[in-house]
Amino acid sequence: MLVKDEEPTLSQTPETGREPSLRKRLWVAEHSRSKASRLLLNVATILVTGVFLYFALSNIDLSLAWHALRTSDYWWLAAALGAFALGNVARAVRWRSLFAYGRKPSLAVVSDAMMIGYLYNNIMPARAGEAARVIVLTQRSDTPPVEIVGTVVLERLYDVLAILVVFFAAEPWLPHVSWFGAAAAAAIVLAALIAAAAVLLAVYGDRPLRFVLKPLRRFSLFSGERLERTIDELVYGLSGLRHPWLALEAFFWTIAAWLLTALCAYLVTLSFHLHLPFACGVLVAVAVGLSMILPSPPAAVGVFEGAALIALEAYGVSHSQALPYAVVLHLVNFVPFVLVGAALLHYNSRHPVHTRSAGRSVGGGSSAQE
Repeated sequence: MLVKDEEPTLSQTPETGREPSLRKRLWVAEHSRSKASRLLLNVATILVTGVFLYFALSNIDLSLAWHALRTSDYWWLAAALGAFALGNVARAVRWRSLFAYGRKPSLAVVSDAMMIGYLYNNIMPARAGEAARVIVLTQRSDTPPVEIVGTVVLERLYDVLAILVVFFAAEPWLPHVSWFGAAAAAAIVLAALIAAAAVLLAVYGDRPLRFVLKPLRRFSLFSGERLERTIDELVYGLSGLRHPWLALEAFFWTIAAWLLTALCAYLVTLSFHLHLPFACGVLVAVAVGLSMILPSPPAAVGVFEGAALIALEAYGVSHSQALPYAVVLHLVNFVPFVLVGAALLHYNSRHPVHTRSAGRSVGGGSSAQE
């Protein structure tokens, strides 16, 4: 008869029953923290989704919503999809621009990894696409994964900052919104943090990163030369903070991407005959973009619609008119990612990278200490 082996407890090791090693204690503590973090994230996701869904579905007249869907002019969706496509081209150029001079992957490879990442963001929770695109770009280029992670982190910072800049620039043409003050405070704090990080890296080079990552030396994975290489790669990945021209180029493309997102949202309002100004598209893009910071389910179902309704409510649009608009806008932002991402996954599986160098040397290109 087979009996399932019991897992060793904290008071025993599998071999001798001696006190467990420090490594095992650290692993058990980290595992416990990880489980608690996942539970907290799941609870937060359920709460956020519930609140946004309640807001989106409250006061809905189904007959009016169905009438809005039936009488809409879907030819405008072709133009909206064009704006959406151009916005993603701008995002791919922006991501590539964040890599250091002389170390940039090709635009085609960057676009491939980005679209597959967006596919996974739309079908899996917890923004799994961010890890997916790091893996794809690592497999299909010579760029080290730590360097890629640095650029992805900067992307998220630039996205939030650009959304807020667009919001404030459009404020004279927007209706009053109660969350303007909170957005202003967030923009000031974020801008101050980015500026402080840029100054620290410019003045002290990689020393702040070495100080922050010093505790990793306790782990065998980051001992000795490996930690030094990780720091050097991360310095390259943060070139968008260290070099002003790189930062300006990336920020320009980020602003362009969000303006095209606003144009897409505005064109969908034309499809539903809402007779709203372009500024409404800006407010929808800002509301949806900021809502993506919150924990949400795959494809941000419910959160996306609720954020769009919050924006349209400022223009006096009823929920019965706004919900069909929000659903169609969400489909415009969802279906292309699934179709293109799945096609690229199939292409990559049929055309794997058979030969790939051991990775670009951290000494290649410009110096990390510039």
